[in-house]
Amino acid sequence: MQSCIQTAQRLVVKVGSSLVTNDGRGLDHAALQRWAEQMAALAGLGRQLVLVSSGAIAEGIARLGWPKRPSAVHELQAAAAVGQMGLVEAYERAFAQHGLKTAQILLTHEDLADRTRYLNARSTLLTLLELGVIPIINENDTVATAEIKVGDNDTLGALVTNLIDADALIILTDQRGLYTADPRKQPDAQFVDEYEAGRPELEAMAGGAGSGVGTGGMYTKIIAAKRAARSGASTVIASGREAQVLTRLAAGEAIGTQLTAGQSRIAARKQWLADHLQVRGTVVLDAGAARAVQAQGTSLLPIGVVAVEGEFLRGEMVRCTGPDGREVARGLINYDAADARRIVRLPSSQIEATLGFVDEPELIHRDNLVVVSAA
Repeated sequence: MQSCIQTAQRLVVKVGSSLVTNDGRGLDHAALQRWAEQMAALAGLGRQLVLVSSGAIAEGIARLGWPKRPSAVHELQAAAAVGQMGLVEAYERAFAQHGLKTAQILLTHEDLADRTRYLNARSTLLTLLELGVIPIINENDTVATAEIKVGDNDTLGALVTNLIDADALIILTDQRGLYTADPRKQPDAQFVDEYEAGRPELEAMAGGAGSGVGTGGMYTKIIAAKRAARSGASTVIASGREAQVLTRLAAGEAIGTQLTAGQSRIAARKQWLADHLQVRGTVVLDAGAARAVQAQGTSLLPIGVVAVEGEFLRGEMVRCTGPDGREVARGLINYDAADARRIVRLPSSQIEATLGFVDEPELIHRDNLVVVSAA
């Protein structure tokens, strides 16, 4: 088996608390430096990288001098607020040693559920990647309104993978990978080298949380791999204790458990767009734009739109119809209905002069557009 990471150009790397802290007693700065060194090596190969890192709450607990992880939500929020300062500062120093800039991104699941905030987060992250910056992402635990759930950062890693159309997700943990049963309870459990993500039997294999420091268990990692596969990304679950694990994976070495996506990245994302979002409005295309979208898979520019029907917000799903009223495509629109009406039939160069701002030059980018009927 060859690692899927070898050919992946855009990667999300998630590291758990046990890999970045000294058993919950503050950050392990030497470990953070090792992660930065390995990611810098991959960046040097032209890979685009996003880091989803746990550790803020554990660092906050250590800084506050608490003997154990609290259970009260407000205390966890306070620990996250205190610990996030040290976590980001330490990563910034570690990456700077390799000439790399970093950016802090704090997200909640609501940020990724709301379509406008989803597009804003996506645009920000893709811009940072194009600039060669390493985004460091964490759950915004300081404003969590519900109890902090098991495996939030595993899930967050998968959601970010979907968000930026990453090729693969690497989940680093303190375990070798997935076994057919919990090896701590069943010594005859078999190691799983490779499997298809999303298969129901995987969930039966996964155990519970294995560390008092982190909150995630193998089950949350299996569910994260299932989520990532929805946008065509494969997942590797591997031990962060392995020497140079990231660079070895990038070189093609098979380490840990590889959970492969059942379909290509592009096909999976298009399926997600077609099936999982409610249509909020309609844009009517001229004949030339309809042909270009159908036959060439191009982005939809304002100049190719003749009318806007209905009311919708930026980031919502709209239907694209041809002059005959037949639906040719649907996608996530970059402007709300009022602004879209003001820029129809205009070249993209005139968007800013008309609206006073420009979010994107396209009305709908081709990555967020799925063709529903052939030309």
